[in-house]
Amino acid sequence: MRAHATAALAVLLVLAGCAGVGPLPDASNAGAPTASGPSAGGDAVTVHVTRVVDGDTIDVTYANGTSDTVRLVGIDTPETHAENTPSEFTGVPETDAGRACLGRWGEEASAFATARLADRNVTLTFDPNTDRRGYYGRLLAYVSVGNTTYNYAAVAEGYARVYTDSEFSREDAYVRAADDARAANRGLWTCRTPATDGGTDTGRTDTGGTTTSDATTTTAADGGSASAALAVRVHADADGPDGENLNDEYVVLTNTGDSALAMGGWTVTDAADHTYTLPDEFTLPAGDAVTVHTGRGTDTANDLYWAAGSPLWNNDGDTVTVRAANGRRVAEHTYPG
Repeated sequence: MRAHATAALAVLLVLAGCAGVGPLPDASNAGAPTASGPSAGGDAVTVHVTRVVDGDTIDVTYANGTSDTVRLVGIDTPETHAENTPSEFTGVPETDAGRACLGRWGEEASAFATARLADRNVTLTFDPNTDRRGYYGRLLAYVSVGNTTYNYAAVAEGYARVYTDSEFSREDAYVRAADDARAANRGLWTCRTPATDGGTDTGRTDTGGTTTSDATTTTAADGGSASAALAVRVHADADGPDGENLNDEYVVLTNTGDSALAMGGWTVTDAADHTYTLPDEFTLPAGDAVTVHTGRGTDTANDLYWAAGSPLWNNDGDTVTVRAANGRRVAEHTYPG
């Protein structure tokens, strides 16, 4: 699209109802498949995710039944089973509070990976600048679901830092995404100013409707209390040229309330009045999220596709409007460029 920007908001609605380098894989590698696994030539390969180890590591099986462990190239999420080193995360203090905050975000990163990757068929691709396997023998790869690269999404959403030691080819784009997440105080970057309890997540809205640094809160027109909550996040800057990666431009709708949202017929609109209508009978369970991708694909419970032929969300700033099926505006947010 135009420049890069990622914006987020939380709205209240009233409803009517760490990798090193190593040898390339070959037939002698215990974990490498001999038929359908990755070759030294760098071909993409489809695998099935059998286990999410943590936010940056997964176990997979190939079509021929062999298994492998994949370390996601270019990113590093906080540890969940070992002590974190805050100095690896820019601005996070080297204190017990900083380590505790990172530990919580390690768990959040694992949950994010599980929601996106667990028990799915994904595509592995490989970076021309890195070795195929790391120091521990794990495969180093980009992991994609459709046209969305999970590695990049984890950085943009604030679940991971950029692992620059690997000198991977997409580093510049990933660093920009991390800078945006840090500037928005998103995800693990809230740990940069932790309180004595281990950190305050300033990227969320509490039940009292407090507006936080990277969120805008909207309440009912009559000032009444909300019966459900929806968090809306826009990812405007796709990995690589936006027009060539439409499904990495998306809006994420998360039901943060305690009851399901009946959203059939709801619309999502940009400032230019491009409109997407959610499928009839679509319901978003409490605590669940759905991603509305700009491009084409097959709708699922967690991924919907606008089927636009070109980028929609302006990287220089835009307005997101969500309306109920009856046309009532239930959320509106303008994000800057």
